[in-house]
Amino acid sequence: MVKTSGGALLLSIDLDHGSDKPLSSQLCLALRELILSGGLRAGDRLPASRTVARDLGVSRTTVIEAFARLQAEGLIEARVGAGSYVSQALEARKPPVPAGQAPGSGVSGAPGAKTDRPPRLSRSMSERAGAFFDRLPHQPRAFTTAMPAFDAFPMALWSRTVAKHWRDRREVVMGYGDSQGYLPLRRAVAAHLRANRAIACEPEQVFIVNGAQHGFQLIASILLDPGDPVWIENPGAIGARNCFAAAGTRLVPVPVDDEGLDVEAGLAAEPDFRLAFVTPAHQQPMGSTMSLRRRLALLDAAERADAWVVEDDYDGEFCYAGSHGGRPPATLKSADSAGRVIYVGTFSKTLFPALRLGYLLVPPTLVESFDRLMRCFVPGVPSNPQAVVADFLEEGHFATHLRRMRRLYAERHDALLAAARRRLSRLLEVVPTGTGLHTVGLLAPGLDEDEAAARAWRRGITVVPLGRFALTPLAERGLVLGFSGVGTAELERGVEVLGEVLEGMKAEQPSRRHPREGGDPETGAAVTDGRGLVRAASSSGSPPSRG
Repeated sequence: MVKTSGGALLLSIDLDHGSDKPLSSQLCLALRELILSGGLRAGDRLPASRTVARDLGVSRTTVIEAFARLQAEGLIEARVGAGSYVSQALEARKPPVPAGQAPGSGVSGAPGAKTDRPPRLSRSMSERAGAFFDRLPHQPRAFTTAMPAFDAFPMALWSRTVAKHWRDRREVVMGYGDSQGYLPLRRAVAAHLRANRAIACEPEQVFIVNGAQHGFQLIASILLDPGDPVWIENPGAIGARNCFAAAGTRLVPVPVDDEGLDVEAGLAAEPDFRLAFVTPAHQQPMGSTMSLRRRLALLDAAERADAWVVEDDYDGEFCYAGSHGGRPPATLKSADSAGRVIYVGTFSKTLFPALRLGYLLVPPTLVESFDRLMRCFVPGVPSNPQAVVADFLEEGHFATHLRRMRRLYAERHDALLAAARRRLSRLLEVVPTGTGLHTVGLLAPGLDEDEAAARAWRRGITVVPLGRFALTPLAERGLVLGFSGVGTAELERGVEVLGEVLEGMKAEQPSRRHPREGGDPETGAAVTDGRGLVRAASSSGSPPSRG
């Protein structure tokens, strides 16, 4: 066996060369402490004796003596030709981890330190933690949402492009990138938005970020103060809601319908809003497209309130034949003549989420502010993946991929609808959609969405309750169904499983119908959580969906 280089770094060991205690004894005690405290774990490889001697400034003989003592104690074991390793026998003895210490950190708590109270957090985190909600699960199975078709991605073409850019100059591949983003990518994004989304823009307005979530955080940092009122679609996107909640803003739930955000309802709830967050191309999660009437009303309201509008166009590129003339729905940004809309795009859906690449298109009046924030606080997205995506856009591969995915997702959408009509009649009404990667299904009366989601999960499929997206209770009870990430055969199997789940629930229903969730069983009044926040009650015992 060929001995490999490396092994754990032991630079935290501090030997006292002026001590009367032999250096080999000091080293042995230090290594023993690291092993018993969990700093070095069972199976970890120790560096070669020559390496330890060089790093710690001692002779190799000193290191060999320390290793020999530890081996005699059974704490390490030598493997011929492979080096020394922490004994596998220690796997069964995992030391307790002091509160507040990361497992395996090897740092002992201070003597007498109190560990029975929670750590002190920032006021924002302490006060807003209850407003956060876990992000959605992302296993590639029926009916996971926001999951592109990995099986149809042009991996060979992508690999060749990646290899080409890995051969670029080392300072480009390994150095810090431009804080605003790789210029060729910003140019390509601007050109794509002009040609395909009818948005008049320049590369100077484009900022490359680590995904849409990063973009929302930057927007909140620049534009929002704690307590500022923010319109949030109800139901609406969980990730953006978390970002604005973390900024300490006051979230104002605004209902949505077939025309998108109800602007009149928003004005009635909070006319002096500071920012509105919308998903106009494909409302998250209900799937509606915001009407022109509502778009113009929202832009007018933002102008009168001196407010900003964040447009999240997370999957609007995917529009199916027959819907909107086979073209993606118009963006809100394209109608923004007053410079109120910040457009947020992402490559997580159009390419794949592991890229962690998104972009902001900001109005000209905000370019200087965003540029300053990015230069001062954000080191920039790695240049190499940006260069690959720039090539994809400039060489036409991105447009070709979008066209293929539109056809593929249309097939999967149609397969889901056909299977649902055959199998889920009188159980779940699956609503057709013309855009995006998911749709919704409305449950038959008496079926609980949280219970349905829990049972479906145990059967190997993922459906998300509508209430999970809501700040306040909804009249509808339903499930969000993604169809983009798996093939038609798996979608059909998923529909069969979901049908069995819902049939089982229906068979268990008592003869007397239970009151709907979200209200008092006697009065129908909204249920509150004791602090005045409206919540939706859950028969499954799970925590209320609040954001």
